Amino acid sequence: MTARALADRTAPPLLGIYLNDHLTGAGAGVELLRRAARHQRGTPRGPRLAALAEEVEQDREQLRALMTELGIPAMRSRMALGWLAEKAGRLKLNGRIVSRSPLSDVLELEAMRLGVEGKASCWRSLRSLAGTDPRIDLGRVDELLRRATEQARVLESLRTERAAQVFRADAERRTQAPVS
Repeated sequence: MTARALADRTAPPLLGIYLNDHLTGAGAGVELLRRAARHQRGTPRGPRLAALAEEVEQDREQLRALMTELGIPAMRSRMALGWLAEKAGRLKLNGRIVSRSPLSDVLELEAMRLGVEGKASCWRSLRSLAGTDPRIDLGRVDELLRRATEQARVLESLRTERAAQVFRADAERRTQAPVS
């Protein structure tokens, strides 16, 4: 047997890599949503973000269950990298050096929306596979896809609302600031 053939036989299946990548992203998404909910506590966005964090956590558990049913183990090293990536994502240029900027809210909501769109793509991929793999419960995947669609709608609403607030306040501040 050639080295290439041996490597192909011992490499994890592509579906396993794919689902582990989504599991990693889900972990980072849960962390980001929880942090955003904490920062938004006391605002109308806080409870909505906290509810989304709970839903995304439940979706992550559904993904784990699907992986178990498919015989795909979770790769702990990837999950640790996802955790680190979420922490590193906090180091973004937001117009301030050491403190949180209102722009952080907008950027985080955009990141969360993109994450939910990616999750929806995963559910659509599993949906297409359900026709040939009876271990995949089509009803469950359809429900997860419906939830992701609603989550994306809520996040887009929060994002556009917050972006309008942030950019309007910034424009007002600039027009009222004395010119030197």
